[in-house]
Amino acid sequence: MDLSKLQQYAKLLVKVGINVEKDEEVWINCGLDQVPFVRMVVEEAYKAGAKKVRVRFSDNKISRYHYQYMSLRELQKVPEYSIAEYRYMVKHLPSMLHIVSDDPDSLKGISQAKIAKTSMKVSKKVKPYRNKMDGNYKWCIAAVPSAPWAKKVFPGVEETEAVEKLWTAILTASRVNENSVKNWEKHNKTLINHKNLLEKLDLQYLEYSASNGTNFKVELMKNVAWGAGIEKTSDGRFFNPNIPTEEVFTSPKAGSCEGIVYSSKPLSYQGQLIEDFWVKFKNGKVVEVGAKKNQKQLEKMVKMDEGASMLGECALVPYESPIQQTGLLFYETLFDENAACHLALGHGFKELLPGGDKMTTEEAKAFGLNDSMIHVDFMIGTKDLKVVGTSFNGEKTVIFENGTWAI
Repeated sequence: MDLSKLQQYAKLLVKVGINVEKDEEVWINCGLDQVPFVRMVVEEAYKAGAKKVRVRFSDNKISRYHYQYMSLRELQKVPEYSIAEYRYMVKHLPSMLHIVSDDPDSLKGISQAKIAKTSMKVSKKVKPYRNKMDGNYKWCIAAVPSAPWAKKVFPGVEETEAVEKLWTAILTASRVNENSVKNWEKHNKTLINHKNLLEKLDLQYLEYSASNGTNFKVELMKNVAWGAGIEKTSDGRFFNPNIPTEEVFTSPKAGSCEGIVYSSKPLSYQGQLIEDFWVKFKNGKVVEVGAKKNQKQLEKMVKMDEGASMLGECALVPYESPIQQTGLLFYETLFDENAACHLALGHGFKELLPGGDKMTTEEAKAFGLNDSMIHVDFMIGTKDLKVVGTSFNGEKTVIFENGTWAI
């Protein structure tokens, strides 16, 4: 891969992703797959003014060994040094860059019950600290290729070529070139324009329909904002939480939706690929699911906790998005969710509520926001998807027609 392009990507993640400012602390979470690129990011962060950069490496195979050999009791423990680390994050709010390079099959064959029970226990212990950080720090998720991931996306080619092809796909989807920062400024403006149009419509309901059987209605909350591209912390610092991103999204009213939605892409979840699935809602909660592959995994997911069966996000993405145009299934939600309209089961976004940055979790729930230990996006966008919005005064507007923006 052209080193100059990688340098542009590193600069994009620092300047646009977490928008590093003078004398701030930066934490980078990443795998061992692309150490030379991580070094570029570290240097760019220091050049941007960071006073301290910490890199936390992880490894897919080591994570697998933990699940394979550790007892469930040990896996569910959160040691005091980890709690101390969370306390430090709450106090100092370092900017967090998450560079994913997961092997989609890394946990294949591992007990899904063991993974789920571990996640449930650990999440309950660390969630209070994460809640305190929500809306108060800058963060960004981006990606680099790993060899197993590249081979999964491009199974018919040799490993080195597969990695090169995945690099190209990632950089293309992330709009990386010699003018990356300016390109993202323009892209963010386009997304924010759609956000502003949606907010002006003052929508109470969204109704989805498509020829694959999707027939679904969800209620929104009064005065809740839409999110798009660039976001800001409670003290006004800007960042881009996802690179790439093509979505304009909001959090619906918890427990208020009806109907059925059919997936338009497989869902990669905890090392398993859930394919050709559907989700049925009644009185705002999932009452039934079906899938041609890994249905049990889907059933477990929606029962992780009370909020796992309710929606936390509705996101609009035009079907002709750059990621859709690649024709690839990335097996990574960061990319696949930006290929088409999607919904998310689990927790909603407190920062979208009026005064949400000052709300406690209980206050946000009382307002109507869903709360859960999970937030799992799944794609429902199709080439013929139609989305109709109804305002609080009863006026209807076609938001999406034939899979793309109609406003």
